[in-house]
Amino acid sequence: MNGKTSMEKIRLILDSVREGDIVVLESGLTPDEESKLIEVTMSEINPDGFSGIEIESFPQSETSNTTLLGRLMGAQETSKLTVIGPANQIQSLHKDETLISALISRQ
Repeated sequence: MNGKTSMEKIRLILDSVREGDIVVLESGLTPDEESKLIEVTMSEINPDGFSGIEIESFPQSETSNTTLLGRLMGAQETSKLTVIGPANQIQSLHKDETLISALISRQ
């Protein structure tokens, strides 16, 4: 997703979710991108087809997303993991300390 504009990211995500895919973004979206994604999704919901998205962001642990040099220098990353999928298929998303689990139904 690096190098793509916000709208290109949103379109890529929505097209994938419409096909029934679950999208996992390693670096997440900015708050503005998340807002725009929700806005565009709401405009595309229709009763006989697309039912929307389920989106959940999880902060990554500091040790897992910071390089050794960065940890030694005291750097902290604020990136997060974001999971996005079809609202009619994702029943729940849950994150423990080292595990993300999802209950997904097949449609």
